Amino acid sequence: MTNEKYQPVLMNHKAELADAMQREGFKEAWDKLDAEYSILKVFIEARKSSGLTQEEIAQRMGTSKSVVSRLESSFTSEKHSPSFITLKKYAMACGKTLSLNLV
Repeated sequence: MTNEKYQPVLMNHKAELADAMQREGFKEAWDKLDAEYSILKVFIEARKSSGLTQEEIAQRMGTSKSVVSRLESSFTSEKHSPSFITLKKYAMACGKTLSLNLV
């Protein structure tokens, strides 16, 4: 075994994203996901602004932390689409109300 010391490689996320945007098809794929990531951000910000953890949200919803984790990750996945009632329960657990707007 060698005595090599771990040296993390720093990453400039903005520069990496700018480089990726230059690749063919990347920007179109990125833009297609914008709505999903925007929704995910709203839900996670609601949870964080309420000062609650996923586990505490789960308790308020009457479910498990893994379900809340799956729910939060489902916004960026085509495999699972949460029901309106589940989204409403999540919002209520955060002390919020769920409002749907079509624009």
